[in-house]
Amino acid sequence: MLKQKLIHPTINAVLGAAGHHSKILIADGNYPASSKIGPLAELIHLNLMPGLVTCNQVLEAVLSAIPIEEINTMMYETEGQYALSEDPPVWDDYRKTVSDAGLDLELKPIEKWNFYDAVATMDHVLTIQTADQQRYANILLSVGVRMDDA
Repeated sequence: MLKQKLIHPTINAVLGAAGHHSKILIADGNYPASSKIGPLAELIHLNLMPGLVTCNQVLEAVLSAIPIEEINTMMYETEGQYALSEDPPVWDDYRKTVSDAGLDLELKPIEKWNFYDAVATMDHVLTIQTADQQRYANILLSVGVRMDDA
């Protein structure tokens, strides 16, 4: 029996095989996961119905299972029709989840097209497609190194 929050067998298998600096994308329901994916990445669909499951719920589960050293978010537009004047509300949820997991990591935004490029790399091992409907909810995690003796 697993003690961590993450119990999905395929996700656990991919994470177990991932190494330092491997990339894990937690994608919202609007992310083009079939075309913006690394060439070796596994795609897992957890989008049951709109809003179920969310990126933050997946983040909580993943943080319980593996060490993370960096978190990138997709940068929102600052000009034009879809411009935001402040960080999307979902980013505050992420900050709380990261803090609750005992991590001291900042969210590092990447411009949209550069975010897609960061995902489409050989070290991208997993995309978890959610049904999150919040804008700018995509997050790209970099696997860290396990530092404890447990």
